[in-house]
Amino acid sequence: MTSLNIKRGPEFARILGLGVFRGENVVPNDDLIEPINSSDEWIRKMTGIKTRVRAAAETSVIDMSERAARDAIAHAGISADEIDAVILSTITHPHITPGGAPVVADRLGITAAAWDISAACAGYTYGIGQADALVRSGSARNVLVIGAEKMSDWVDPSDRSISYLLGDAAGAVVIGGSDTPAIGPTIWGSDGSGAHLIRQTNDWITVRDNPEAEFPTLFQEGPSVFKWASFKMAPVALEAIEAAGVTPQDIQAFIPHQANVRIIDQMVKQIGLPEHVAIGKDITDSGNTSAASIPLATERLLRDGEAKSGDLALQIGFGAGLVYAAQVIVLP
Repeated sequence: MTSLNIKRGPEFARILGLGVFRGENVVPNDDLIEPINSSDEWIRKMTGIKTRVRAAAETSVIDMSERAARDAIAHAGISADEIDAVILSTITHPHITPGGAPVVADRLGITAAAWDISAACAGYTYGIGQADALVRSGSARNVLVIGAEKMSDWVDPSDRSISYLLGDAAGAVVIGGSDTPAIGPTIWGSDGSGAHLIRQTNDWITVRDNPEAEFPTLFQEGPSVFKWASFKMAPVALEAIEAAGVTPQDIQAFIPHQANVRIIDQMVKQIGLPEHVAIGKDITDSGNTSAASIPLATERLLRDGEAKSGDLALQIGFGAGLVYAAQVIVLP
């Protein structure tokens, strides 16, 4: 029998470049408190958020993705024609089809494979897992992974469960080959029994068939989500650390999805991270930007000098689905 002559890729992959775009408008808590009958003090206490970034009306998910992607490609020191795949994680692109990734790729002059993934706040880490496998298998030389959300298009200003948390942004990385291990195994999974905890308020068929149905917005059952994220995600993070062959003492930066500062603080305790670890808390100024939040927090740690290139970082995304994914990486 004739056997296939299959080319393999490099043994390892790494993040070669990083780029981000934050929404143009900084929105303080005071601008949002009246419809939810709340206060700046309450929002800060419950979430850690002081402000959030939101995009201008004319700025789209595609626009933000393009800006972040261009910076990531430039940071990686490669040209767009060296990208063999584009993965866009978003739940806020307003079109069910076509996906946003091919449009972003076209703007960048890329004609390679391009597709969207819908894994909400875990979408970026899902994309990293896919890109790592594509590079090491030889299916792609370099993969562009983008997490982009315009959450402000999908909020009800009077909703106290999630609306005041959300921001608009995009983060992108280029994944390519490496001579040394720089992306650990991805530990991921889902618990669909909790799918109702973070959801659209209406489905599109209901809206189509009922003229009085409200436009779908985002809603969460906050206390249940808080408990799930605070206590169920730490074991996933610890499994990612073990799979990478390191210990919590070896971690130099912790970059979780920016859902809530209290969740982040609880996870730090549950994982047992030492005091020297830099903790990503971009949420205080940018809000919860879903699939964009981890690259934004990464960029901020590097820009502020709290972490540096070559540091070992633990990142974990978790959100609607319920879905989650974690891996240990070397910072670009």
